[in-house]
Amino acid sequence: MHVNELATPALIIDADAFDRNLATMARVHPGRRLRPHVKAHKCTALAAAQQAAGHSSFTCATPLEVVGMGRAGVGDDLLLANETVDPARLRAMADLDVLVTVAVDSSETIRAAADNGIRSCLVDVNVGLPRCGVAPDRAGALADEARSAGLDVRGVMGYEGHLMMVPERTDRLAQVEASMALLRDAHDAVGGDIVSAGGTGTFDLHGDTGVNEVQAGSYALMDTHYGRQGLPFEQALFVVGTVISVSDGWAVTDVGLKALGMDHGNPSIRDGEVWFCSDEHTTFAPSRPLRVGDRAAVIPAHVDPTMAMHDAAWVVRGDEVLDRWPIDLRGW
Repeated sequence: MHVNELATPALIIDADAFDRNLATMARVHPGRRLRPHVKAHKCTALAAAQQAAGHSSFTCATPLEVVGMGRAGVGDDLLLANETVDPARLRAMADLDVLVTVAVDSSETIRAAADNGIRSCLVDVNVGLPRCGVAPDRAGALADEARSAGLDVRGVMGYEGHLMMVPERTDRLAQVEASMALLRDAHDAVGGDIVSAGGTGTFDLHGDTGVNEVQAGSYALMDTHYGRQGLPFEQALFVVGTVISVSDGWAVTDVGLKALGMDHGNPSIRDGEVWFCSDEHTTFAPSRPLRVGDRAAVIPAHVDPTMAMHDAAWVVRGDEVLDRWPIDLRGW
């Protein structure tokens, strides 16, 4: 199949750029030094490619992602890096024939996990992002409580998500080190083998922080938000649209708000400057003459929600379609 035969909007992955991204990350963080975050792509076929690159432990954001990965037989160590107290979802994860670990940051999340068959946890520590996580000075007591409830406390995790887009690398490094000092202090009190943190924006800033596994996900596909950070990863994800209208000075493609994650701003477009997006349209000023029926490659600003808006991604090399990968971990 040729790319021009795909119905649009069509989510496509550049196979060669994708392979290079996996290889680049695997050189920096081989094997279990990387716990790829599947929330960035929600696709077991893509996760299987990450496993083939040497990574067998994975991070998930939802119980459905954990269950889907377990049932697909991808990964031998699955972490729900998120809190849940839903009994049915906890039991579904506990019933998998694979090691499942959940994040806990309260007595309630510990009790829910223990009561519903979960056997392993990480203490989630707040290292500066005002989201989930226990205060560092309370981590040790929480670990004691988890062990008393029968859980194996494997260590700690903390997400410095508030630092991913610090523009200057030296500033980002200094702030990451300060944030990870909190996580080290918590780990001293908690114990366990795992100190888990990081993301694509800080993937190479943990050399002396004590972190021994990095939870990066966006690196595999990338987006314009991370693309501005000067990272050694290529844009591998595009939403291909069809030009459906051409006027004097602008053109319109059929890739709109319902096909793109927009929380990080407008997408970019090859051969043009984006003006604005509507529900089903992107209006842009083309840099070359276009006709109705031409194709336009739109680059999303945020990969994670973009992937979640599509049923499948098409893997391509040049204009040749190589494979179709279902986005099978969407939803909750």
